[in-house]
Amino acid sequence: MITFVKKYKVGLLILTGSLILAVTMFKSGVRYSFGVGFWGANGHDGIWHIALAKGLARGSLDMPIMSGEKIKNYHLGFDLLLAGLHIITRIPMTTLYFQILPIVFSVLIGLLTYRLTKNLWSVFFVYFGGSLGWVWGGGESMFWSQQSISTLINPPYALSLIFMLWGLLLIQQKKYWWAGIVFAILPHIKIYAGILSFAGLLIAGFKDRNLFKTFGLGLSIYLISNFQSLISGVKILEWQPGWFLETMMALSDRFNWPKFYEAMINYKAAKNFLKGISAYAVAFVIFLVGNMSTRLLSLFEFSQKNIFYYTVIVWGVVIPMFFVQKGTAWNTVQFFYYSLFFTGILAGENIQRFSKLIKTTVVVLTLPTTWLALAHYLPLRPPAMIANVELEALKFLENQPKGIVLVPFFEGKDSPPPRPLYDYESTAYVAAYSNNPTFLEDEVNLNITGYDWLSRRKEVITFWETRDTSWAKEFLFRNNIRYLYLSQIANNRPVVDLKSVGMRNIFENSQVSIWSRQL
Repeated sequence: MITFVKKYKVGLLILTGSLILAVTMFKSGVRYSFGVGFWGANGHDGIWHIALAKGLARGSLDMPIMSGEKIKNYHLGFDLLLAGLHIITRIPMTTLYFQILPIVFSVLIGLLTYRLTKNLWSVFFVYFGGSLGWVWGGGESMFWSQQSISTLINPPYALSLIFMLWGLLLIQQKKYWWAGIVFAILPHIKIYAGILSFAGLLIAGFKDRNLFKTFGLGLSIYLISNFQSLISGVKILEWQPGWFLETMMALSDRFNWPKFYEAMINYKAAKNFLKGISAYAVAFVIFLVGNMSTRLLSLFEFSQKNIFYYTVIVWGVVIPMFFVQKGTAWNTVQFFYYSLFFTGILAGENIQRFSKLIKTTVVVLTLPTTWLALAHYLPLRPPAMIANVELEALKFLENQPKGIVLVPFFEGKDSPPPRPLYDYESTAYVAAYSNNPTFLEDEVNLNITGYDWLSRRKEVITFWETRDTSWAKEFLFRNNIRYLYLSQIANNRPVVDLKSVGMRNIFENSQVSIWSRQL
């Protein structure tokens, strides 16, 4: 009877937690009366992964949003999985991404956490761990880091947790060589997870020498499989100590303490080391306590059996405190996501020593982040969309012979929600929904992955503004551009006469015009 009740509690917690996490994804990518809606970061990040996976499903390793370039500085583990599942099942990519994989991933994270820890409280923190942002009326990322509720918004992160937990379970079962294979795959899913895991295995190996088998095999396989990227010498991280602490204090959508920020910067500029170190130390405590909240219970006890956890936690904190990612500085905070995850597991282990009153208090202090964050995903009106008339055009383009598509350069307008994606942010939506490579899209991810997209953007702007027929024709020929996709055609039509450069109109409705060049 006790076993049945325990299994019932485990199942209920995992089901509840999985459904709540999946709410952040479920509503996006679905057709509504106005078109397809996108909530939260799905209007950018989800579109990017779909565009990437569709390119892989076509058998191409070309960058789908910058034609003529190969994919680089990006690990494709999740996107290969998404493409493979689509090829095998023929389930639409958007359905897999927004509706099916989220529930599968969230259930697996809960199940594997429980299998590893045998602890309901650890599962609770994995699903519901939150920051103290709600205390100051802010969001989950007031102190920079996303919280448990947003796990599925970043599917490679969610998949990396599954592989980390799987590898640790294999170690627990003394299957060290198999664990090495699992950890070898991990960096191909999320490089942050790979770096932290190999550090954890190395340090924990001094306590259990068998872990050197896992470390050695995993690292060797990864280095061999990623040799070409490693010898390219591309610099990803930049030395910028204190960047997250400074911006946390300076930005209006973070903790926003301008006077403290000014003091930090002034002490730094004046080389007043005593006051400067004190100021940055205070900001660091605010960062740590604000993000970890009730997960600080993980610090109440140190156990040698948890050396891997503590190594991941420490390095997940240290790296973003000193380094930022080249191109998109804030990306380095993803190291810290793993610190939060494993402090959640340890907090679950340590909370059991406390009274029922303290446990209840912990729950009350933990849940507001999840509840308040759901407000971004539950409203009927999404912040971004693709309208029906544009979906009609994209579907038409998808059914044409494959070719490179030129889209208008992104400007962005302050239109009321739901905003069309061409006004919302620079995204990969034409590549994703037409299943064709584009000449230039999603400048955000091109910046993250280190492409020279600014030069290409200047070319696109020149094409839009030029009256030189010869130059425009040569530009289209040189870049092998087959289609021109013009959304909101009244404002985005190039100055040059398109017929004079060898293009003909093949589709037009109230919002979109598509032109084709004879190859």
